[in-house]
Amino acid sequence: MPVLLALVSSVFWGASDFLGGLMTRRRPAYAVVAGSQACGLLLIASVAVATSAWRAPLDWVPWAVAAGVAASGALVCFYAALASGTMGVVSPIAALGAVVPLLAGVLAGESPSARALAGIGLALAGAVAASGPELRGSAGARPVLLAAVAGAGFGLALILIAQGSRFDALMTLTGMRATSVAGFAVAALALRTRGGLGRTDLPSLLAIGAGDVGANLLFALATQRGMLSITSVLGSLYPVVTVLLARVVLRERLRPVQQVGVTGALAGVVLVSLG
Repeated sequence: MPVLLALVSSVFWGASDFLGGLMTRRRPAYAVVAGSQACGLLLIASVAVATSAWRAPLDWVPWAVAAGVAASGALVCFYAALASGTMGVVSPIAALGAVVPLLAGVLAGESPSARALAGIGLALAGAVAASGPELRGSAGARPVLLAAVAGAGFGLALILIAQGSRFDALMTLTGMRATSVAGFAVAALALRTRGGLGRTDLPSLLAIGAGDVGANLLFALATQRGMLSITSVLGSLYPVVTVLLARVVLRERLRPVQQVGVTGALAGVVLVSLG
């Protein structure tokens, strides 16, 4: 069950990233991120109210706030890296952020089987390859550094979500999203930026926000039932989903390295499941 939950979370994240990528072709990236985060907060808060989850003890608060800060900072760094670098270099580096919760789980005493470890390595390498890494040329130090910071931030956020979910998964995600939205609102006021969004963008923003929140919730539930070292890697296979959606929906051709990456990631998933 935790393997399935983590895999479905990667599907949700990948679909959300795909929709977000399409929307940023016609709207400012920061506006898409901020708007989708706000929609996600509305959705998850509605569920928290409907289920009376907000009555839970407040042990989740510090983990939720820290996760919100880490995820927001990672997003800013990621988009800054994309703006100043090459996607084929930036995306694979950021995808390596899954190594952070993987190491955290192992250091905490988790002991995946040899077969599962082989699957983890294969799946992680496949996710990186599916991002379409460019092995030639130089992206410059700044985008590479920003991408590395973004990956570490994403990985740290997964750890914090897992920790908060030990107390209450739903409220951890609500608090995390509230922190992110508050941060973006303060930044918008400080920089006096305009949203650049219209009413017609609401359905897309809701879909992106729902995908992101759904992925977070599924991942949180997976960590409650399985090892963080395994669920974090499986939940980080979203680049595979994004490139497959681009292939099916946009008819984009996969580069040879991406084809190898997708195949490797799927083979890794099989090994983890058998392990």
